[in-house]
Amino acid sequence: MTAFEILQLVLRILLACVFVAMGVSHFLPGPRRAMARMIPPRMRWSGALRPAVLVAVTGVCEIAGGIGLLVPWTRVAAAIALAVFLVAVFPANAYAARHPETFGRFATPLVPRLIGQLVLIALCIVVAL
Repeated sequence: MTAFEILQLVLRILLACVFVAMGVSHFLPGPRRAMARMIPPRMRWSGALRPAVLVAVTGVCEIAGGIGLLVPWTRVAAAIALAVFLVAVFPANAYAARHPETFGRFATPLVPRLIGQLVLIALCIVVAL
């Protein structure tokens, strides 16, 4: 194994752990409620797309993506899906950043949140190579 391949493996395992842990947090009562409130008003629908369902679906996506990073034949698809996922959930993170009085610890300031999302997207691409 080359040094780059070892680095990829370590990053892949770390990213998988991060995504699985974040996905699991979508099913814990406190974080689940906070995440449902983070969905911007213009994206709050009823029925099958209500905030509680969206939080559960995004949790499943994170868990599946994290596991997918560890499976050789799904690694690239999982990394691409997670990169798209990070873009898709950014509006909720931006909404929380603009309302820190409501979201407390979930309200990471916008610029650090954006940088974090971009770093995660870049890491997803690196581990998929």
